[in-house]
Amino acid sequence: MNIEFTLNGQLTAVEVPARTSLSDCLRHDLRKTGTHVACEHGVCGACTVIVDGDAVRSCLMLAVQADGCQVTTVEGMTPVTGLSALQESFHRHHALQCGFCTPGFLTTAHALLSAEPEASRDRIREVLSGNLCRCTGYVSIVEAVYDARRAYQENR
Repeated sequence: MNIEFTLNGQLTAVEVPARTSLSDCLRHDLRKTGTHVACEHGVCGACTVIVDGDAVRSCLMLAVQADGCQVTTVEGMTPVTGLSALQESFHRHHALQCGFCTPGFLTTAHALLSAEPEASRDRIREVLSGNLCRCTGYVSIVEAVYDARRAYQENR
């Protein structure tokens, strides 16, 4: 099937079999390898991307469902030079170790803070509870997201 969607601000056209997941389309067809795939059951959150402003498990979404949508991967959150405020905060708070889960946490947190820049620590914990990290622990991740709220509040 031929589909078109806006990927990280660029209109993108791709031909995929009807049953191709969005994560496979992004990684294999469009070479956006920042979207990580682990469980392929929507449990771990590593494949999270933003579709029309919502955090979505791309392993559970078919690529054809993205037709006409705005899709943002972790690559689309990164400025041409330097890091985004959220990425800077992750660095400052040492909110990553191996980094495998980090793209999913960043996209999930970005979607949350874009919609709720005043999110409390409890709200951040609740939203991030769907993302799994096996090596960092969650305290530094929650603190990084909480600290990054300021940048989202200023952009409102």
